[in-house]
Amino acid sequence: MYECGNFLNDYEGIGGHVIFQGDLGLMYFVQIDPLTGRLLSLKMAPTHVRYFRVNYASSGEAAWLTEVLNREGKRFGTSIEIIDESRLRLLSMK
Repeated sequence: MYECGNFLNDYEGIGGHVIFQGDLGLMYFVQIDPLTGRLLSLKMAPTHVRYFRVNYASSGEAAWLTEVLNREGKRFGTSIEIIDESRLRLLSMK
């Protein structure tokens, strides 16, 4: 879970990197089997940081994040789906 420690950052206002959408992020909600350490479920809430305040991302921003996660996750055998306007869910893992 890359960059999950950067819940807030100070990149706002830095030009030239709009394509990367650095103002978008995720809150992770993980369920792990305490006996085996196996991942049971992973849900994510897309966020949009503006003025150092974390807000829920719009449905369009959530769709963009889903597309990026699905594209980058193909090689790992993972896929993500939108389960409502403000949450994503990991569907498959190798």
